[in-house]
Amino acid sequence: MSNTPQWIMIGGEGPESYHQNSSYQRALLEAAKEKMNEAISAKLTLNLITDRFTIVDFGYNIEFQVFFNDFSNNDFNTLFQGLPPERRYYSAGVPGSFLDRVLPKKSFHIGIISYAFHFTSKVPKGITNRNSPLWNKDMHCTGINKAVKKAYLDQYSVDTKNLLDARAEELVPGGLFLIFGSCMRDGVKMSETCKGVPMDCLGASLNDLAQQVHI
Repeated sequence: MSNTPQWIMIGGEGPESYHQNSSYQRALLEAAKEKMNEAISAKLTLNLITDRFTIVDFGYNIEFQVFFNDFSNNDFNTLFQGLPPERRYYSAGVPGSFLDRVLPKKSFHIGIISYAFHFTSKVPKGITNRNSPLWNKDMHCTGINKAVKKAYLDQYSVDTKNLLDARAEELVPGGLFLIFGSCMRDGVKMSETCKGVPMDCLGASLNDLAQQVHI
């Protein structure tokens, strides 16, 4: 069963494209470089490497092979156009949802998922149904409504299990799977963060406009 979500990044290099609106994700990777290098040095078992070393972005005698995974309707063209021509590795695109199996068993040595681990494959049932007790009246899930929070948590738990089960089959024994993302401490509500406060204000304004039938 496909786990393709109901959202998609905008391709190309226009003002609304992911390419022009991913500075936060780039900053996250820059901040994580040192930790990434430490993890690779400490955890990766080098005696498992033979004549090919496979890295998956979910980037001699040893040949490096890099797979870039994304949904088939996302923009691979911009990605490949941005690869350095003098690169010393082989590259390929692997279409499909990272919540499913996308590679053969025991096929990659290092996998990376950066600022995508928090996405769910779909909106939980009832969230957009006005007649449902789970109807989320807010612009986004702030966690204030406990029933809405639980619905998203349940969906996220299912998706996370699918993702980790798939990678467990694809990862070479002794390999490494790196997960990068942002999170909040236990007990901190989204509505209390620097991102949640303006989102709540914007959501409240849109709700007011909708009630006045201005949109």
